Amino acid sequence: MSTYQVVPMIYDSKEQIEAIILLEQQCKQLDSVHLKADLDHISKKDGDHALLCYRDGDLAGLLSWYPSDGVTGNINAIVHPHYRRQGVFRSLLKRAILDMKPQGINQLSYRVPQGLSPGVHTAVSLGASYDRAEYSMQLVNEVLPMVELPELTLSVAEIKDMEFMITCSSQAFGESEDWTREYFMQTNEPSRVTYITWQEQQPVGMVRVNAVNATTAFIHNFCILPAYQGRKLGRATLSSLVNLLRKQHYTDIRLSVVTENERALNLYRSVGFEVNSEYHYFSGNL
Repeated sequence: MSTYQVVPMIYDSKEQIEAIILLEQQCKQLDSVHLKADLDHISKKDGDHALLCYRDGDLAGLLSWYPSDGVTGNINAIVHPHYRRQGVFRSLLKRAILDMKPQGINQLSYRVPQGLSPGVHTAVSLGASYDRAEYSMQLVNEVLPMVELPELTLSVAEIKDMEFMITCSSQAFGESEDWTREYFMQTNEPSRVTYITWQEQQPVGMVRVNAVNATTAFIHNFCILPAYQGRKLGRATLSSLVNLLRKQHYTDIRLSVVTENERALNLYRSVGFEVNSEYHYFSGNL
C-alpha cells in the first residue's frame, strides 16, 4: 500500500522545481481556476518555507508558508485534483505546524483562489472563518500622464526612519504600533527595501518593495499619513516608484489590494496596474 512522503523543499533543487511546474500545469488543465505555487517565493534562498508531498514518486501536493507578524503563518497550497480528499493537505499542514510552533506561530491564514470550492471547504472544515478578499494586480500599461504632479522625492529608509515608518503604517492601516513594530522586525530581509516619501523635507508616506527575483518586484505597505491624504501624493509616490523600478530593470511589477478598497483600486489602475486574479483569505487558530 502506497503512503505519502512529506519532505522540505530544497530551494535550488532543479528536480523539485520541475516537479512543481508540472504540478501547476496539471492543475491548470484539470481545474477551472489557475493554482499558483508562488515558485518565485519558494525557489530563492531565505524565501518562504515549502513542503512537498509525494506518492509513488509523483508530486501530489505542495504547501508553503511564511510568518508575517510573529504569530501568523500565511499558507498557500496546491493539491493535484486526483489526490484531493485523500489527506494530502492535512499531511502537509500537520508537518508545517511542527515547524511553526517553535517559531511562536499560533494563528493561520489560508489563501484560497476565488472559485476553488474544495479550498474553501477545507479551510472551513479546519475551523477557519472568512477574513477578506484581495485582488492580485500586475503592471501592464504605461503610467497615465498627470497634469499636476506634486513635487516629492523617494529615499531608501534608514534605521533612523523606523519610528516614522511605525507611525505612518499604524495610522494608515489602523494597526497598533506594537503590532506594526513586530511586523517590520519579522519582515526585515535583505530582499525587501523601504522607501520614504518626502515633500518639502517632511516625511509624508512610505512604500516597501520585495525583490522576489532579478525581474520581479512586489509592492506592499504603501501608505500616506492620513493628514496628507487627498493631495495626490499617493499617485505621485506610486508613479515615481514604478519609474524607479523600471530603471532597476524590473519587468514584472505586482501588488495586491483588498477588493472593497475602490479608492486604492482606482489609484493603482490609474498608474497602469490591472487585476489578474482574486484570492479569499480565511483565518483560524493553529
